[in-house]
Amino acid sequence: MRGVTGRLMLLDSASLYFRAYFGVPESVKAPDGTPVNAVRGLLEFIDRLVKDHRPDHLVACMDADWRPQWRVELIPSYKAHRVAEVHEAGPDEEEVPDTLSPQVPIIEAVLDALGIARVGVARYEADDVIGTFTARAKGPVDIVTGDRDLYQLVDDAREVRVLYPLKGVGTLQLTDEAWLREKYGVDGKGYADLALLRGDPSDGLPGVPGVGEKTAAKLLAEFGDLAGIMAAVDDPKAKLTPTQRKRLDESRPYLAVAPKVVRVADDVPLPEVDTAVPRTPLDPAALEELAARWGLGGSLQRLLTTLVA
Repeated sequence: MRGVTGRLMLLDSASLYFRAYFGVPESVKAPDGTPVNAVRGLLEFIDRLVKDHRPDHLVACMDADWRPQWRVELIPSYKAHRVAEVHEAGPDEEEVPDTLSPQVPIIEAVLDALGIARVGVARYEADDVIGTFTARAKGPVDIVTGDRDLYQLVDDAREVRVLYPLKGVGTLQLTDEAWLREKYGVDGKGYADLALLRGDPSDGLPGVPGVGEKTAAKLLAEFGDLAGIMAAVDDPKAKLTPTQRKRLDESRPYLAVAPKVVRVADDVPLPEVDTAVPRTPLDPAALEELAARWGLGGSLQRLLTTLVA
């Protein structure tokens, strides 16, 4: 990342290829009949993103561990409902559609042949990789994700925004701090506190009973942040209802560990990679072979044309 001052685009890869998988018909297949809808859909996504936003640097961030043990140790329910198979020697296996799993290695091989930087780090989620790249960036950052958890990284002063796909990637919600304040009543830094207070069933985060999104936003507006809210719990003069005070007090064990689970890491040991948007394929022969074997056709050609331009 040394010397990187241009616009950096960070792809939450799993979020995007899941969307591609469900957005492109499974009838899109390779010559041998293997579904490649997620592969081709992701290539179309990247083509549109590069064409519309012209990043100088591009990184496909990967989940080397989608459910890190250090997060599970703090909150055992973290993503527990999405575990398909437990592995004692490594990361648990996530529940993924049968016809999507075989496409992930193809996606990785195509990205590598194109020369698009692909980064995953053991014991960390893609969110943490994104958080660390963002913390180290010296220029504007566009984070492309369908995961609202990453709203916590939005920072107008540093020109960090989230591009949230509403329909494919042709329609993106450009999430800045003004949008966050309008929608949730918090800025980027406040979003993590709001998220842990209200909880998130999709991630197995219980939240504080009786504290939904609106109540969490009101508490943060009144007391500033989680630390301020907990100080208010201990202050008899603070404007909390008896029920709120009781529920927040009873939730202390959860609230003591939730910040570390919910907030993305910004200190991941990233490998040295070339993040520049490739203008020509890194491995043309491998890419040609992949294109023929998996029938990537126009999806790949359009991306190649965009990269050259």
